[in-house]
Amino acid sequence: MTIHALWVINKAGGLVFNRSYTDTLPPLPLNTVLILAGTLHGIHAITARLAPAPAPGSVPAGLTSFEAEGWGGHVFLTPTGTKFVALHSLNQQGLDETLRRVYEIYSDAVMKNPFHTPEMPINSALFDQRLSKLIAGVNA
Repeated sequence: MTIHALWVINKAGGLVFNRSYTDTLPPLPLNTVLILAGTLHGIHAITARLAPAPAPGSVPAGLTSFEAEGWGGHVFLTPTGTKFVALHSLNQQGLDETLRRVYEIYSDAVMKNPFHTPEMPINSALFDQRLSKLIAGVNA
């Protein structure tokens, strides 16, 4: 049970954070990762329109997971439209809770930083450190 990589996609569909935690998945050029993140954002927007209407006050539904050969992805959508995507081994359990913890770390380390511009790439050493510690605990 391993999380291979984590992406953070802003509400406009731009990749603002990309980090690999294993070498299981083949390394991809940055442009390819940007295209994949934008495509995932578009697919999520389309599937949110196809899903039944959400309850008042809840986050709209949409693509929540996908599978490929030997790995999968899990999408966590925040109320502000930011998406956290974990690329993981197929037998990964507890991804919702892990991505909620990632969201908490993001809220504390990035959004409370007065020098961070929302919707821009994340360049926070504190975020990287806390995230690496969380993922190391999950991958252990």
